[in-house]
Amino acid sequence: MFNILSMKIYPLLVLLISIGFVKAQQVDSPKLVVGIVVDQMCYEYLYRYSDKFCEGGLKELMSNGTNCRNTQYNYIPTYTGPGHASIYTGTTPNNHGIVANDWYDRNKKGVINCVEDSTVSPVGTTSSYGYYSPINLKANTITDQLKMTYPNAKVISMSIKNRGAILPGGHLSDGSYWYDYATGNFITSSFFKEELPNWVSEFNDHNYIEKTLKGEWNTIMSIDSYAESGPDDSPYEHLLPGKTTPTFPYNLKEMAQNTNNYELFVYTPFSNTFLTNFAIASIDHEDLGKDDQTDMLCISYSTPDILGHAFGPYSVEVEDMYIRFDLDIKNLIQKLNEKVGENNFTLFLTADHAVVPVPQYLIDNKLPGGYFFVDDHMRRLREATVAKYGEDLVIMQDNLNVYLNYERIAALKLDRVEVSVFVAGVIQEWKSVKRVFTGDQLYNAAIDDEWMDMVRKGYHHAESGDVIFTLEPGYLAKLSDSELARKGTSHGSAYSYDTHVPLLWYGKNVGTAEVFRTIGIPDIAATLAHILYLQNPNSLRGQPILEVLKK
Repeated sequence: MFNILSMKIYPLLVLLISIGFVKAQQVDSPKLVVGIVVDQMCYEYLYRYSDKFCEGGLKELMSNGTNCRNTQYNYIPTYTGPGHASIYTGTTPNNHGIVANDWYDRNKKGVINCVEDSTVSPVGTTSSYGYYSPINLKANTITDQLKMTYPNAKVISMSIKNRGAILPGGHLSDGSYWYDYATGNFITSSFFKEELPNWVSEFNDHNYIEKTLKGEWNTIMSIDSYAESGPDDSPYEHLLPGKTTPTFPYNLKEMAQNTNNYELFVYTPFSNTFLTNFAIASIDHEDLGKDDQTDMLCISYSTPDILGHAFGPYSVEVEDMYIRFDLDIKNLIQKLNEKVGENNFTLFLTADHAVVPVPQYLIDNKLPGGYFFVDDHMRRLREATVAKYGEDLVIMQDNLNVYLNYERIAALKLDRVEVSVFVAGVIQEWKSVKRVFTGDQLYNAAIDDEWMDMVRKGYHHAESGDVIFTLEPGYLAKLSDSELARKGTSHGSAYSYDTHVPLLWYGKNVGTAEVFRTIGIPDIAATLAHILYLQNPNSLRGQPILEVLKK
């Protein structure tokens, strides 16, 4: 019974918990939650490559966990920054503010990276790769919520890409680490640490990259068995430095003589192993999952995206990388079982987006798709505004967002909304454009239809453009036409080839099930809030996935 003595003891207990003398315990929560985001993973890879997957890796997650088979992004653009922010905040870019990987900043009069922060200092390097933090993230993450509720919980996040490490770890991370292309080391910024922990410095001293680049990358199985992919020598693939054909084997020692070694390294599947080893080291040295207080480890694998852009989803390179990635997942699960305990951790795996097939491949095979060449269209748009208003009123285009010149519009005593409507009208006439919206429409409108709603959820008035447009299925925006522009691929659209991603749950309190109903990406954080017995993060809009929570 809650009595007078309890009234006196309870405030003291809260104080002791907050300063670390007493550790709060969470009801039936796992000791460690591991979040894995694969940068650019199509849902179908789980099945297309399954015959070559080992036992104990991705098959283990699929067979003995909950497989949400119809998981979709419910906004555009489907890029890395917005994807990671949406997974961990449980909301969409119109709330968390990460509307793209970069955008035009009207105050700075230039394009900024989504995690750029000039007020911090690099830690672990003197290079420019250290000037990053979650300063632009406007909402709390599930990791922030865990730290606010249980200050003794530990949150560690890591990735090759800075945004892949920073956004999942949130504002209260105990350590967010990313790859420095200048040194090949894992680094951080003064937002998180004043100096690198000893274990990170020791890991950096292992010279894994230098040793790797003395060897080669060849297919792990006989190349003749890679029937799930197209020919190895494909006209739709980029050439890596030092290569005259996009084919195996890749003599890394020879190639390293022609490029930045630390950049070449992330174009190999060994980069995934490098990150996996770093994650395993963090479990040991940060004592993750060692007490009754739940910790979180956030891992984002960037090389699938880096290779995917260069080679496309039907390449032998991407297939071989996923076969090797499957072995990394097996190793990670084994180490979690050994170090944390077989029934003491919960893991989820998803992706920040998928990818469109190479549009030139679509064209050559008489499928819908093509290219939107930005420079030519923007020239025509500028000419149209000059003809209409006597001046070029367009500052720039970024991510299919057109930014208008407010100063000149005001000086000419024009109505900004009217100019936006005119620009939208010009754009709507262009072949390959599907829909066009003005910022005013998106800011003030209720849900119009599915397409408008996806654009609206990806729009934030402070970062987004004045006019936003989308392309028809299968189309990619490129600056200008060239043979090089027609190789490789990208993502960012509202179509299923970009929005449909895997979502696997595994471990403590997770049953075995296949879920076919539509799951939204914001539902991941909503589910984690219940697994962790937490208040929902402040801007969360997702719904818990009940099938995961039913043991």
